[in-house]
Amino acid sequence: MLAKVGTRKTTETYNKGQVVFTQGDPADALFQIQKGKIKLTVVSKQGKEAVIAILGAGEFFGEGCLAGQMVRMSTAAGMSECTVVKLRKTTAIRMLRDDVSFSELFLAHLLSRNIRIEEDLVDQLFNSSEKRLARVLLLLANFGKEGKPEKIVPKISQETLASIVGTTRSRVSFFLNRFRKLGFIEYNGGLEVHSSLLHVVLHD
Repeated sequence: MLAKVGTRKTTETYNKGQVVFTQGDPADALFQIQKGKIKLTVVSKQGKEAVIAILGAGEFFGEGCLAGQMVRMSTAAGMSECTVVKLRKTTAIRMLRDDVSFSELFLAHLLSRNIRIEEDLVDQLFNSSEKRLARVLLLLANFGKEGKPEKIVPKISQETLASIVGTTRSRVSFFLNRFRKLGFIEYNGGLEVHSSLLHVVLHD
């Protein structure tokens, strides 16, 4: 679909930790991930950082520019080597107006993102930190999404997991060790997530 855009798009490869855009940068483009994962973070005026999303192949980010955002509200960086397509704001707006297929794809993305945000809010308000961590790991491993689960989660620090879950690194370490002893996850050069971890999320 994006091939029809021709020279009005650019494709870039980012290494792990490399920044796509920084909080406060001009918001002038829409991005779609072709390969890899992107992490979105926000830093408060007090310097506290929070992870607000981890996105994978096929997902868009930077869409705030289409809704009137003048500057970026978050920082986007690669969690692994990533391939990202960049569409200038004017190009994206033209495609949304003229290309029905692209409009439907983008609308599906927005609806899916909205559902995910609502689920995250409910998770944060009502579930324990153990359940929240289990859910994050399952999402990172692609459980519950289209396609086959990846099982192996990209290398991610306990500090980052703690930021996503909203707890301390020591609590994350405690729960990870507990999940491993129960056979829900394994450490084999990477974090392997088993479907049995769903029991933690489903158990009341």
